[in-house]
Amino acid sequence: MIGRMSRIAIRIVTATVATAFGVSSVVHAQQPSTQAPASVGERLMAEPAVKAALDAVRRNEPKIVEEQIRLCEIPAPPFKEQKRAEAYKAAFEALGLKNVRIDAVGNVLGERPGQSARPHVVFSAHLDTVFPEGTNVKTTRSGNRIKGPGIADDCRGLAVIIGVIRAMNEGNLQTPGSITFVGTVGEEGLGDLRGVKHLFNQELKGRIDTFVSVDGAGFGITHTAVGSRRYRVTFKGPGGHSYSAFGIANPIHALGRAIAKIAELQVPTRPKTTFNVGRIEGGTSVNSIAFEAWMEVDLRSSDKAALTALDAGFHRSVDEALAEENDRWRNQGRLTVDKKLVGDRPGGNVGAEAPTIVAALSVSRALGIKATLDEGSTDSNVAISLGVPAVTIDGGGASTGTHSLEEEFDTTASWQGTARALLLALALAR
Repeated sequence: MIGRMSRIAIRIVTATVATAFGVSSVVHAQQPSTQAPASVGERLMAEPAVKAALDAVRRNEPKIVEEQIRLCEIPAPPFKEQKRAEAYKAAFEALGLKNVRIDAVGNVLGERPGQSARPHVVFSAHLDTVFPEGTNVKTTRSGNRIKGPGIADDCRGLAVIIGVIRAMNEGNLQTPGSITFVGTVGEEGLGDLRGVKHLFNQELKGRIDTFVSVDGAGFGITHTAVGSRRYRVTFKGPGGHSYSAFGIANPIHALGRAIAKIAELQVPTRPKTTFNVGRIEGGTSVNSIAFEAWMEVDLRSSDKAALTALDAGFHRSVDEALAEENDRWRNQGRLTVDKKLVGDRPGGNVGAEAPTIVAALSVSRALGIKATLDEGSTDSNVAISLGVPAVTIDGGGASTGTHSLEEEFDTTASWQGTARALLLALALAR
């Protein structure tokens, strides 16, 4: 995680905001020449229509939390987000968005036209969860705390999007540019960002000027995209009886050798670079030599060179394990291995001086939010890797137990997350 910016840096980016965004066609307030120029966040909050929209955010937050719960209780396991997508589509239609649709891969899109088609901002959250089909997604509530799988990641983001649209409607706000609101599929796990990749490569190809993802709880601002490569490694052999066929190479033994070698890989702490064997499986019984064994491996880094070096170490570890197991048994029952790339998330970095980051920091400060600059793997990875201005923001409130059955969301002051998202949408759609 990247630490909070210094006060000097914050003063610099505040001044940059005024230059980067110019004078809003919505905001008319002028600052005396003896004062520092108002930031984009301050100028927006001085506008009566925006004040009305922010009042709507506060007033509507209990309803937004109810939407968060409702959506969370609709299962959206990996690659099976359709039921939640249909509910989200209905919500978009009820809010009056235009050209509401579910695209070829399952993303939900709805348009809020501005005075012009450009700039075109995409404001998104992801529909899918990490939890497999059959998981009990019923939530429970105790005071300000709500427990349920996915309640924060990313049911909170989905709810914030609805809150932003509703507030813009109630404030009767029209933006100079247009905004497309999206619920994406495939953000988690082996989904491999397929939803947002489809947006950039097909559905909205060449039409996205700025991309924003609302993901999870809290008040962080993600500007460094952590890249990853994910593999499914399968060792295969003839297999046989554990006693009568003893002496042939064993896929599970080879898998164990590979895991041990991966565990010994040396990686830098800065840039943070990580590896993980997340799943393993193989064999048919305790008294059988397996004919197949596999594992799924996750490699990550915010630095392309470090990820490439780790990737090479992974391949070397697997190849050496195969050779050692075959040599151990003198190539009796010789094994083969398949290393299938099942996930490839591009990485990159948006500098703290970039307009999207400057705007996110500015609207945070205007609301009294102490935001931090973070790194992570989100839907914004794709935009950042393509050089499209992008940022991921948290959705407010607080959470614990992310990606676990004990995931919880704390609604305390959660309205601030919705308010920040609203101001950021207004800042960028110009």
